[in-house]
Amino acid sequence: MFFDCFMIKCIWAIEMNIDEINIASLAYLGDSVYELEIRNHLLANSKAKVNDLKNESIKYVSAVSQAGILDRLIENGIISYDELSLVKRARNYRPNSKPRYTDIKLYKKATALEALFGYLYLSNNTNRIKQLIKEIFGD
Repeated sequence: MFFDCFMIKCIWAIEMNIDEINIASLAYLGDSVYELEIRNHLLANSKAKVNDLKNESIKYVSAVSQAGILDRLIENGIISYDELSLVKRARNYRPNSKPRYTDIKLYKKATALEALFGYLYLSNNTNRIKQLIKEIFGD
């Protein structure tokens, strides 16, 4: 996995309290962390062609998929109390723009999942990221 061999420290995040970073920034970073982990998992567990892998990844990275994944993680008690607090804060965040391909409720849930991954990444909690990815894939 990516985090086993390479970890970048964000200078701006080190200089401030992670809890003070706004949700949009956490989600922006978390989007890339989440997608990278999804791609890594698919590559590590499939011999499919890249186009097939791309189509498979859409099942996990679209806003609709992310919203459903977040609901499942919450319903199954996978999300901790502290993580749930962040997720709720992120769901209540008011974006400056309207989503193009989904409704606002699903968009906010997807943003919450991305913010969680961004938070975990900045907290250097790579083990938790791996646990969540395993849960998402049912490993």
